[in-house]
Amino acid sequence: MHYEIEPNTRFGEQMLVGLTGLNASGKTTIVEWFSDLGFGASSCSNSIRIWLTEQGLEETRDNLRQGGRTLREQGGAGVLAEMLLAQIGDDENFAIDSIRTPAEVNALRVRQDFILLEVRAERDARWHRLVSRNRIGDAENYEQFVAQEQAELTAADSSGQALTATAEIADLIIDNNGTLDELYHSLEQLIELLAKKNHT
Repeated sequence: MHYEIEPNTRFGEQMLVGLTGLNASGKTTIVEWFSDLGFGASSCSNSIRIWLTEQGLEETRDNLRQGGRTLREQGGAGVLAEMLLAQIGDDENFAIDSIRTPAEVNALRVRQDFILLEVRAERDARWHRLVSRNRIGDAENYEQFVAQEQAELTAADSSGQALTATAEIADLIIDNNGTLDELYHSLEQLIELLAKKNHT
């Protein structure tokens, strides 16, 4: 049985949820689940996509990574999160995909209701999901997939991605090695827990 969220359930004045995790771990699926609950939804990568379009560049994973570096070099390590915060209403429940640096987390923690979720899944499971989703800019083969992943784990400087360091400061971990129904069940349990916490 699925847990039903009551229409009058409040998550405090607002609730800001951030997602971090490796490629194809299930972050976007989780953001979409929150969106179905009425949350606003966006991604730190959206600012990069807009920039790539303005520059006339193709939306590949390498270009997204380099575009993020360029924007961070120009605006600081937390700039992508700061740009999103400026667009979010103070009374709005919101879910943010693709948080990739500790500085982005720190920028979002100015909101006391912010919670960072790390989504975990084994590499082979993520590869199969990536192939199935067939998203523009994804790796064309397994070797490229692994190489891109390694390049995103640790930042050489403040403008790079640092998924390992970002995961280390997550508030909660979601295991997504199972089925979609199992993931939804975990999320239902999570939102029930958070709703109860905010009512105490």
